[in-house]
This record gives sequence, C-alpha cells and structure tokens, in this order.
Amino acid sequence: MAGGWSFSKWEGSGNDFIVVDDRRLEFPDHDVAMVRRWCDRHFGIGSDGLILIRPAIADGMAFHMEFLNPDGSRSFCGNGSRAAFGSWSDLTGDRSSVRFTAIDGPHRAEWSGHGVRVGMCDVGMVDRINERMDRIDTGSPHLIVWVDDPEAVDLITEARAIRYAPEHARTGINVNFVRWAGGGLEMRTYERGVEAETLSCGTGVTAAALSAMSRGLVDGRCEVVTRGGRLMVEAAPAGPGFNDVHLSGPVGHVFSGTIRR
Repeated sequence: MAGGWSFSKWEGSGNDFIVVDDRRLEFPDHDVAMVRRWCDRHFGIGSDGLILIRPAIADGMAFHMEFLNPDGSRSFCGNGSRAAFGSWSDLTGDRSSVRFTAIDGPHRAEWSGHGVRVGMCDVGMVDRINERMDRIDTGSPHLIVWVDDPEAVDLITEARAIRYAPEHARTGINVNFVRWAGGGLEMRTYERGVEAETLSCGTGVTAAALSAMSRGLVDGRCEVVTRGGRLMVEAAPAGPGFNDVHLSGPVGHVFSGTIRR
C-alpha cells in the first residue's frame, strides 16, 4: 500500500504477533530497525514477534513462514506458526489442513475445535543437566527449570542470570520455570529475542511437556497452563527423544490495520 504497510494482529494463548501477507516478497525483512520499531509496545504496534506469510519454497507446501523476533533475530515459533496458519486460512478462505515450512523445516497445521494443532519437529534427546534442569531444543533452545511455584519466582532476575551466563550469552536460551500440579504443568517463560516474559511460548510449552514425559510424570499427552491460557502437547517416545510431537491451543485474530512506512 502506498505510504504504509497492511498488517494483522494475531495471538495464540496470549503470545501476540504482527502478521504481514508477504506473498509478493516485498517486505524489507533486512530492515532490523523497522522490525524493532513495529514490535515496540510504546512506539509501534507491539508484539512478541513479526511473521511474514511467504510463497511456498518446496513442493507440497502451502506457504513459508518467516519469523522475526522483536530484536530482528530469526527462529522458529510454535505459537507463531499456529497464528501464521490462522492468518493463511483467513487470507485464502481455506480451512483444510496444510503443510508449510519454517526456519527449522516442514510442519503440518490443522484446525482443531476453536484452536490450531501444529506438528513440531522431532526432538532427538532431552538433556538432563541435573534433578532440577533439562535442556531441550524444540525448534528453539529451552532450559526447563523445575521449581516449587513459578509464580513465586523473580523471573526477570533469575532468567537473565541464566540467559546471559557465559555458556548462553552468544546464542541465547529461553528459560522456563515449571511445576507439576493438578495433573498438568504450570509454567512461566522468559524468551530470548523478546528479552522479557511472555504470556505463552509454544516451543517452551512443548519443551516443558517433553521434560515432564521424560521424567515419568505423564505419558503421551500433557496439558500445560501458561499465563495466557491452556495448551496441549502430544508426543511419542523414541529412544532418548520424541517424535510425532504436536502442539494444540487457541488462536485468534485481534485486529488489522496499516502502519506508515
């Protein structure tokens, strides 16, 4: 659009995203300053990341999702992929299940009730650091920290001490504080790239559920409660890791608009 960019705002269990229809490949994703400005909650639209819906880059795929964190870095995003599929369905009017690609490879997405279910990449292993911590890569690297009560954690202070520790400072790591309660998981997440707490994190929810499964707390299906809502993770054990991993949860369109160039 002359003088501005059209966008839509989507959220998945409180994880909010700016989504741009970039099927004509016109968005300047190299402009990190613009990405940061758009994601800023005071001077921009405000979001936990920016999603570009782009043409398929492989046979059998419906679209490609390019995900940029608020600092301009790139990664896979579980809730973002669910929002991307919701937006793609709105753009095309097609609510059938599809396959799409992201930075970590191919995924499948489908509508499930009022939410979206997305296939995650297989996880080769759960790295047990000690009785309190697991490290798991679910498309983005996550540290799972088991605590008595996530709500009692001084999250910013404790998470940043881990995220900026020498072994994580260069590439960063997402830090999740979790506990098992009432037959499911409760958790809070600090996301790298956002450098703050988010209401939900799809790859973090998945990592937390796989940590619980690896510790024998639950088999096959795990409900996870975040500050932004409830999600479900399904997975099948495969040696030291898991395959057939799926993430399901609510997703919704919040508003659409135009922002000046």
